[in-house]
Amino acid sequence: MTKDDGSPYKVYTPFYKRWLVHGWRAPANDPISWPKWWAPENDGLPARPDVGDVVLPPAGEQAALARWKDFLANNVDAYDENRNRPDLAGTSKLGTALKWGEIHPRTLLAQLGDQQGQEVFRKEIAWREFYADVLFHNPDTVENYLNPLYAQMKYDTGPVADERFKAWCDGKTGYPFVDAGMRQLNTEGWMHNRVRMVVASFLIKDLHLEWQRGAQYFMKLLLDGDLASNSHGWQWTAGCGTDASPYYRVFNPIGQGQRFDPQGDYVRKYIPELRHIPDGSVHEPWTVLGGLDHGYPEPIVDHALERKEALARLAALPKGTQLPPKSRAEPEPNQAILIHDFE
Repeated sequence: MTKDDGSPYKVYTPFYKRWLVHGWRAPANDPISWPKWWAPENDGLPARPDVGDVVLPPAGEQAALARWKDFLANNVDAYDENRNRPDLAGTSKLGTALKWGEIHPRTLLAQLGDQQGQEVFRKEIAWREFYADVLFHNPDTVENYLNPLYAQMKYDTGPVADERFKAWCDGKTGYPFVDAGMRQLNTEGWMHNRVRMVVASFLIKDLHLEWQRGAQYFMKLLLDGDLASNSHGWQWTAGCGTDASPYYRVFNPIGQGQRFDPQGDYVRKYIPELRHIPDGSVHEPWTVLGGLDHGYPEPIVDHALERKEALARLAALPKGTQLPPKSRAEPEPNQAILIHDFE
C-alpha cells in the first residue's frame, strides 16, 4: 500500500487510516469438497524434531478457530485493558496460527465490532500488516537498519559483551521481569509482547548490544516468529525503525515489572529462585532480606547508569538524527510491536 504520491508509508498511524479506507475482502468460503490427503508410510520427510520440554499448541484450522471463538467470548472486550499484563490471560495467542497460515486475518477482522477492546485488537492486526508492508518496500531491513544513521551508534563487542548476551539469553541478568520473559521464551517458545519490548530494550539500551543479536535469538525460538514483525519490532525498540520516539525511549525493567506484573505472579511462575518472595517486592529481590538466598543473581548492570550511557551514545551521533519531527509524534503502541508477534 502506498501514499497518493506512490511512496510507501513509514509511520503506522497514516498507514492504519488508509488501511481502514482501503478495507479488505470477506473471508473465503470453504471449498465444496476437501482434498483427500494421503501420505505413504515412507514419505521421505525428516523425523519429527525433538522440542524438549516445549509444549506445542494444538495445530490446524479447527484449533485456531476454537481459540478465536474462546477469545471473542471471554477476552476481547477487555483486551485494551489486559493486553499488557503478562500475569493475566489477556491476549489471543493466535500469533502462531497466523504465522503458519492456520487462520487468516480476514477471518478475525470479519467478526470484530466497534467496542474499545475490539478496536484495539483490530489495530494490532494492522501493525502486523504495516510491518509486512515496510519489509516489502525495504527487503534489506531484515538485518539492516531502516535508519542507517543508527549503524553509527557505539555498540559493545568482545568477551564481556558476549558474557552479558549469554546472561540475557539464559534469563540470568538479575532483573526479574527481563529474566522471566527470557525463561518463558526458552521453555515455551513464546513470550508475552509487553515483556518482549522490555527485554529488547534491556539488550539494546542497558547492555548496549546491537538489535540484530536479539532478533536472531528470537527467530530461533519463537513459535510465532514472523520475519517482518520481528525485525521491525526490534528496530522499533532500538529507535532505528518506524518510530516517532527513537532511541531515547529506555524501558525501566523494574518499573515495567511493577506496573504490568504488580503482584509478581508472572515473575514467580518462571523464576523458582524468587518464589519465596510473596508480592511485588519480587521485582527488586536485592532489597528483600534473604531475597537472593536461593541462587538468583545480582543485577549484571546498573540500569540508571546504563540509561545515561545509552543517551550519551545517542548524543554522539551526527546532529539532527536524534529527535523526530514533531508532526510524526504518536503515542507509544502498547502491544505487539515488538516483535509484534501478534498476540
